[in-house]
Amino acid sequence: MTRLFGTDGVRGIANRELTPELAFSLGLAGALVLTEETHHKPTFVVGADTRVSCGMLGAALIAGITSAGADVIYVGVIATPGVAWLTRELGADAGAMISASHNSFEFNGIKLFSGQGFKLQDETEDAIEAVIRGDELSAMTRPVGDRVGRITQYDKGAEDYRNHLYSIAEVDLTGVRLVIDCANGASYQTAPQLFRDLGAEVIAIGIEPDGYNINHDCGSMHAEKLAEYVRESGADAGLAFDGDADRLIVVDDQGDVCDGDVMLAILARDLDRKGKLAQKTIVATVMSNFGLERMAEREGLRLVRTSVGDRYVLEHMLRDGLSLGGEQSGHVILLDDTTTGDGQLTALRLLGALHNLGSKTRLSEARKIIQTLPQVLKNVYVSEYQKNLVMDHPELASILDETQKMLEMRGRVLIRKSGTEPTIRVMIEGQELDEIDSYASAICAVIERISRDENEV
Repeated sequence: MTRLFGTDGVRGIANRELTPELAFSLGLAGALVLTEETHHKPTFVVGADTRVSCGMLGAALIAGITSAGADVIYVGVIATPGVAWLTRELGADAGAMISASHNSFEFNGIKLFSGQGFKLQDETEDAIEAVIRGDELSAMTRPVGDRVGRITQYDKGAEDYRNHLYSIAEVDLTGVRLVIDCANGASYQTAPQLFRDLGAEVIAIGIEPDGYNINHDCGSMHAEKLAEYVRESGADAGLAFDGDADRLIVVDDQGDVCDGDVMLAILARDLDRKGKLAQKTIVATVMSNFGLERMAEREGLRLVRTSVGDRYVLEHMLRDGLSLGGEQSGHVILLDDTTTGDGQLTALRLLGALHNLGSKTRLSEARKIIQTLPQVLKNVYVSEYQKNLVMDHPELASILDETQKMLEMRGRVLIRKSGTEPTIRVMIEGQELDEIDSYASAICAVIERISRDENEV
C-alpha cells in the first residue's frame, strides 16, 4: 500500500488523488493526533497559495479540523514559512498549508506543522495515516454544540509575516537593483514590498495570479525568464521563488543561475566567519553537487548528506544541533532564524552575505567559492503503484552498475523515487556533460521500457 504522506505532506491532482473527502479526513485525523495531549480547545493556523483548488480543499480541510472540535485561524494566501511562523507567533497548537509548492496548478497538497512550526516527523504522519485508514474516524463521537470548532478569518497574517522578516533582515539594500519572480504564487504581495522597504529598486514579475498560472513558465523552476530580465535591466541579482515561497533560486548579475548548492556555500562561509555556523557543518542531501564537498573541505568545514527532502535535512539539523542545511533545489534552512525552508529569508541572508564581503562584491564573484561538476537530472513519468516495481527491477540494477563502472571515480549516478510527483528521477554527475547526458538518457529509456512492460502485464 502506497504511503499517504510523501516527502512534503500529502500531494496529488486536486479532486482526483487529493479529494475534498481526503482533505476532510486529514483535517479530522490531524486534529485528533496533533492535539491529543491538549487540555484546552486546540487551534490550527491554516493558509494557502493561489491555486484555484485551494478554496475547495481548504473548505474541506477546515471542516475536518473544526468537526474534531478544534478552532481554525484562516490566514488566506501566505507563504508556507509564514504559516510555520504564525503557528508559533499566535500560540496555535498546529498549522496547515494548502499548496503543491513548485508543481503546476492542477496539483495541490496539504502540509501539516506542529505547534513549534516544524514539519511533522514520519512517526506522527504514520499515526495520522493510521487513523484515516482505520475505523477510528467513522466510530468517533463528534463534538456538538459549543464544542464544535470556530473559524476566524485573520487578514493580517501575510503582512505580519512580512513585517517579521523586515525586523530581522539586518541588511540595507539601498542602491541594489533586484528582479523578483514570485511565480504567481504565495509571495506575490509580500516579497516585492519587503525588498522595497529595505531600500532596493525592485522589478517584480509573476505577481498576477489567476488560480491557474502558478509556477507556469515562471518561478524557481523556470529561471530563464528571470535571467533575461536581469540581463536586460542590469540588475544586481534576480530572486525566483516557487509557488509557496519556501524555496529560492537566484540569478547572478551576469544572468547565470545559482542553485541551492551555491547559496549554501556562500551562506556557510559567511556564517563561519561570524562564528555562527554550528559545528562548522553544512547539511545537504545526496543530490548536492560534489563541488559543495570540495568547497567545504577547502574552507575547513564539514558536509553531511541526508536523503532527499528538506524534512530529512531538518531532522538531522535538529538532532545534531546544526544551523545551516538545504537542498540543491533551493530549500535552505537557517535554523537560528526559522523552522523550515524560507525563500524570502534565504534571499535576505544571501544579500547580507554579499554585503559582508564588501559593498561592491557581485554575486557573480561570490559564487566562485564553489566549482560544480556537470550534473544531469532527468525525470521519467512512472505511476505511483509502479515505482517500487521499477526500482527493484534487475534490468535497472544492471544498467546502473554498468554506468557507475564506466564513470569509475570521475562521477556518480543516483536514481530515486520522487516523493512529490509520479516520477523517478535520474541524476548523473561527471566530468563531461555530453557523456553523462548520454548515460542518463540510456537509463531513462530502460525505466520507460520497464514501466511500459509492467503496465501491459
